[in-house]
Amino acid sequence: MAITSANQLELLQTAEAVAREKMIDPDLVIQAMEETLARAAKSRYGSELDIRVNIDRKTGRATFARVRTVVEDDQVENHHAQLTVKQAKNYLANPQIGDEVIDEVPPVDLGRIAAQSGKQVLLQRVREAERDRQYEEFRDRKGSIINGVVKREEYGNVIVDVGRGEGILRRNEKIGREAYRIGDRIRCFIKDVRREVRGPQVFLSRTDPQFMAELFKMEVPEIYDGIIEIKAVARDPGSRAKIAVISYDNSIDPVGACVGMRGSRVQAVVNELQGEKIDIIPWNQDQATFLVNALQPAEVSKVVIDEEAGKIEVVVPDEQLSLAIGRRGQNVRLASQLTGLDIDIMTEAEESARRQAEFAERTKLFMDTLDVDEMMAQLLVSEGFGNLEEVAYVEVDELLSIDGFDEGTAAELQARARDYLEEQARKALENARKMGVEESLINFEGLTPQMLEALAKDGIKTLEDFATCADWELAGGWTTENGQRKKDEGILEAFDVSLEEAQTMVMTARVMLGWVDPTEMEAEAEDEADDSETEEAEA
Repeated sequence: MAITSANQLELLQTAEAVAREKMIDPDLVIQAMEETLARAAKSRYGSELDIRVNIDRKTGRATFARVRTVVEDDQVENHHAQLTVKQAKNYLANPQIGDEVIDEVPPVDLGRIAAQSGKQVLLQRVREAERDRQYEEFRDRKGSIINGVVKREEYGNVIVDVGRGEGILRRNEKIGREAYRIGDRIRCFIKDVRREVRGPQVFLSRTDPQFMAELFKMEVPEIYDGIIEIKAVARDPGSRAKIAVISYDNSIDPVGACVGMRGSRVQAVVNELQGEKIDIIPWNQDQATFLVNALQPAEVSKVVIDEEAGKIEVVVPDEQLSLAIGRRGQNVRLASQLTGLDIDIMTEAEESARRQAEFAERTKLFMDTLDVDEMMAQLLVSEGFGNLEEVAYVEVDELLSIDGFDEGTAAELQARARDYLEEQARKALENARKMGVEESLINFEGLTPQMLEALAKDGIKTLEDFATCADWELAGGWTTENGQRKKDEGILEAFDVSLEEAQTMVMTARVMLGWVDPTEMEAEAEDEADDSETEEAEA
């Protein structure tokens, strides 16, 4: 079939029809046709030639041209597609390097094989353009809700027709009790959009916490307008959920607005989520208050927060324990997800027993080390003294404030405490030297004899050994594995060495050894200070 015998207008009509069907730019289809014809021409005239085809966008006329590029004399590699400046003078008045010499060549006849090959190229280009269009469209809609129709089911995954493409709702993204038939309408959350070899993949979800947040945004105009903000969402899909909200308008109750008149708004979300029970909780900047709200409907007696460990202890009345934990730990698990803290729940009786055990332990410590009777030891514990250092180095006035303590008693207690601590330090230093700790480490400022003994037990005996330690190895820390927080015990953690203190000591050791230039440390510290000031100013 000769291209000249083809209906030229029909070429444009075909391009427009394909573009309309695939919802892509008609110019992309015409470009694909030009590439197809160029390939066919190369197979006729020779693959070493640079043949280009241009289809007129108005008339549909296809022009075939041979293109040769002007290069330097010693740069000619392909005589069929390149020519020198001297050769180009036969075609151009003043040829320059990079100019192109274009000669029109006769149109080609497309044989059966060339036509089939051209068709494959055309289909491939159109398919790529369609994929790019789909990716760009759905990428912008990531994080939003989309309506679709169930198309088919494959190995438990639901393929959803979402208009200009398909989305996949995996088994683990479906709410447990849900079952779909072909043709069912379905509402999903666009969780992710990825480019893959087989085309853009749109991953849908009905279990993602943000699906619930988007549903509330659709049902509650105040959320859509930004008057109410959803601060956190935690879900046990199909069973129960907690959502924390805050209002930026004092005249609007965030919980009441989300519930709606006679529960109409929240009920619409519940119906969409197959009856999932939803607790709407007022968000509070104070962690303890927020946690008390998050554990509703259980009542909380006391909250103790360990910010460094990221844990929180909650004390509840004995009869509220099962309610606070919830069925299979559901209530406390959702509260933990909502607040981002590990929560330990105990009853008032358990907390009382723990306090009594701590009281007895500290009482015994003072009795054994200070050689005092039980009553005096209990008085010290009752006044808040928890260790010998506090007794030894506290202001005398604090001891005198205890009923029955006079100056002589206070002085004697402090003398005994200091003698005991000095003896323990002497023994610890002696043990550290026996284990091979060098004087360079012993003389390092900030390390007590007990710390030296602990370091020696861990194989750290020289200043070089100490300088190679990481701050978390000394002070301890927390790591997350498989979603669970795991405690890393520090060598000096028992001595209340903070992460910042450990970092300072390690860097000081490195400076002493000449491993780090102190001027560079000062410059870095200044840069960090400038960055923090900039961030504060921007905030």
